[in-house]
Amino acid sequence: MKYSAGILATGSYLPKDEVSSEEVAHLVGVSAEWIERKTQIRSRHYAAPNEATSDLAVCAARDALESSDTDVDRIGYIIVSTSIGDSPVPPTSCLVQHGLEAYGAACFDINVACSGFVYGLALARSLVMLQPATCVLVVAAELFSRSLDFTDRRTAVLLGDGAGAAIVGAVPEPYGIIEVDLSSRGDANGLIRIEAGGSRLPASHETVDAGGHYLRMNGREVRDFVMENVPPVLNDVVTRAGTRLAAVDHFVPHQANGVLVTELAERAGLTSAHTARTVEMHGNVGSASIPVTLDAANRSGLLRDGDLVLLAGFGAGMAIGACLMRWSESAGRSA
Repeated sequence: MKYSAGILATGSYLPKDEVSSEEVAHLVGVSAEWIERKTQIRSRHYAAPNEATSDLAVCAARDALESSDTDVDRIGYIIVSTSIGDSPVPPTSCLVQHGLEAYGAACFDINVACSGFVYGLALARSLVMLQPATCVLVVAAELFSRSLDFTDRRTAVLLGDGAGAAIVGAVPEPYGIIEVDLSSRGDANGLIRIEAGGSRLPASHETVDAGGHYLRMNGREVRDFVMENVPPVLNDVVTRAGTRLAAVDHFVPHQANGVLVTELAERAGLTSAHTARTVEMHGNVGSASIPVTLDAANRSGLLRDGDLVLLAGFGAGMAIGACLMRWSESAGRSA
């Protein structure tokens, strides 16, 4: 029997503090109607004061492990995608390992912003194909609420906190990951950014006073970049897999903005697919948005054995990641 790499289980975690658009509107100085009309976001989640990114990641990872009865001793690698880690050093993945007591796993972080989960799946696929007996835990976790400038309505109304996870391992063909496409456009690096806190602008009183540690986004230019660059990537990855966009059963895009998600599905020619959405309830949770949304679709029973599922990540860098997979019923979970 031939094997490929696929998702064995999914999990997610959203902090308990649910923040409505009415509450955010009061902080930002706009109306809730304006937020919902521009973004379709009604609520998002903010982490508790004692929660860090690794705490969210551990909760999502445990959810995935428990849903599949996978023992932590089977995890050979832990990949954590995050833009907002606990600290610059050590890697957040090592803190996740410690929280899970998965001490047999090699750990590393990746930072590809909102495309990070798809990049993590691509890496996990390679590791499983090299070592079919291993399992790879891919976790995407973001804690944006502490990097928001509530005087900047372009970003403050969009972002929330959360984590999503997947366990990747060997599955019999034709199931599993069929095709992946990863690409980057560094010439557009200024569209989404946190300018201070690194080696170019180390943290100082001046950078804090200037708001250099807040997330900034050029929303209209981001939208234009996505509409121009993402649809061709999705078409290419499906074509290389020997199928067509009309055959895709489920489209799971990064939940950047509700209006953008709708427009992207139409522009990409995916109107016949079911577009999975959680943006209305959870807002934009960065690289966590795809696994959180995938887990919600899985938990609800929408994903059926043999369904073609297309993931699309896009964000800061600018980076794009697309992944086409055939879903296996072994990854299913009850509500």
